[in-house]
Amino acid sequence: MLKLRALAVALLLAAGAANAQQTPPEAQVTSLMTKALADYPGKEATVITVDYPPGGESAVHRHHAHAFVYVLEGSIVMGVRGGKTITLTPGQTFYESPDDIHTVSRNASRTEPAKFMVVLLKNSGAPIVTPVH
Repeated sequence: MLKLRALAVALLLAAGAANAQQTPPEAQVTSLMTKALADYPGKEATVITVDYPPGGESAVHRHHAHAFVYVLEGSIVMGVRGGKTITLTPGQTFYESPDDIHTVSRNASRTEPAKFMVVLLKNSGAPIVTPVH
């Protein structure tokens, strides 16, 4: 009976570990500033950083904004619906239009973290990101 119980616990732990490995780590988003744009009534600029742990990624989403990405550390893979998927390294940039669906946004490495900055030009008070299902 003790061996059966130990086997059941081992199987449950293995199943939990397998499920944890299937779910990629999430990004950490830090808001740095938001500033109303006086020359463009109803618009604002928001600056954020995104930190991806090794293997980290974001779900498919959109910004409803002009999004300018600048890679600070590591390497990231970016792509929008209908466009090419590209890998970016520190100092490289990426752009998303307000109409783009961001289909690929992930850390290119499973062993090293990655970090990038994003400047978003958007409607005042609008959310930074909207999930797309």
